[in-house]
Amino acid sequence: MKKCIKCGCLFTAENEDVRQDMEILTEDERILGIGEQGAFHNEDAELIDLSDKFVMPGLIDAHTHVSMKGSLDTTPLFQAIPGDIMIDAMENARADFMAGFTTLRDVGGIFYADVALRNAINQKRVTGPRMLVSGSMLSGTGGHVDGHFSPHIEGAMLGCVVDSPDEARRAARKNFKYGADILKMAATGGVMSLGDTPGAADLTYEEMRAAVEIAEAHGHTSSVHAHGAEGIKNAVRAGVTSIEHGMLIDEEGMELLAERGIYLIPTIIAAERICEGGKKGIIAPWMLAKAQQCLEKHQMNLQRMRQLGVKIGFGTDVGTALNYHGEQAEEFGLMVGCGFRPAETLLAATKVNAALLQMEDKIGSIEAGKYADIIAFGKNPLEDISAMLECCFVMKDGVVYKKGSKPVFGF
Repeated sequence: MKKCIKCGCLFTAENEDVRQDMEILTEDERILGIGEQGAFHNEDAELIDLSDKFVMPGLIDAHTHVSMKGSLDTTPLFQAIPGDIMIDAMENARADFMAGFTTLRDVGGIFYADVALRNAINQKRVTGPRMLVSGSMLSGTGGHVDGHFSPHIEGAMLGCVVDSPDEARRAARKNFKYGADILKMAATGGVMSLGDTPGAADLTYEEMRAAVEIAEAHGHTSSVHAHGAEGIKNAVRAGVTSIEHGMLIDEEGMELLAERGIYLIPTIIAAERICEGGKKGIIAPWMLAKAQQCLEKHQMNLQRMRQLGVKIGFGTDVGTALNYHGEQAEEFGLMVGCGFRPAETLLAATKVNAALLQMEDKIGSIEAGKYADIIAFGKNPLEDISAMLECCFVMKDGVVYKKGSKPVFGF
């Protein structure tokens, strides 16, 4: 059946413009057209009145972890059984969905729960956002996803440890064998991982290039966790699609990102949440120190990368410490605080991310022929970016899942 959506303010995400008193006509899962109010009065369509709302395309979070739920450290993940992880993933993805994120890129799954959840959503066995998933993240021994338990405890890791180009190829092939859409690697140490250093380069250029070759052969994109400058440059030269975090980047690295058209996903909120927890005394000192190191020059570096024309998308690392699912829209305000225009942040989470996912012909803007992924807010976020924290309407593939701030389906 056709649906006609009356919009007070319409942000199509084709550019930064906002149009007043418009209508969107949808049929089944697609958008049929856009016009001024009254343009579709002859159509036999269900009316959805959002004439007092700010309407825009569904949001895309390009850096999520649906298997994680904001615990202070990763220890609980080693104690969970696969069924627990799957139930958490379902609940976390639904929370993101109700916050207006109709598409998630999950970049670091556990027990392949991300793959299973994506399949269940696609098969309509489970309600949730559209998902692109990575399976297990690749890292070196002692790196970001390796475990740091006593030497006699083996196999305790949150990803796949590789220590040569051949091992990297094997791990990439295994992920794609079990259904991954994306290759994810950790080029450097991280903040939440005990025993490593964010600035240190872990995976080598040769290891990353070997894995990227497998992704390219399968027609897939690649994503790299990287804080340190050398690790970022190794990853860029290896041909990756996006750099995640990038908080300790140097000038050469920024110029390389711009030259080669590599995307950056800033994830400001992830380090901010840890620093906030540190002020309350609930974060381990070693983790707090690393988060503070990473944030120190992040704002300045983001400003420089904007000047250089680096493609900057939107991602939140949601699921990391104190970074809760369904609450990640605070990243919009943090981006504005770093100098981004409000409209620029909305485009990052729609048009830019759709191109990153190589889905710009399907999602990321409100245009005829694209999927009817449409959300709404009670206030105009271009006037007050905090409006992004209160999504009141969610449509995905032409089906309404949230209206009047309440889900319209059973959990």
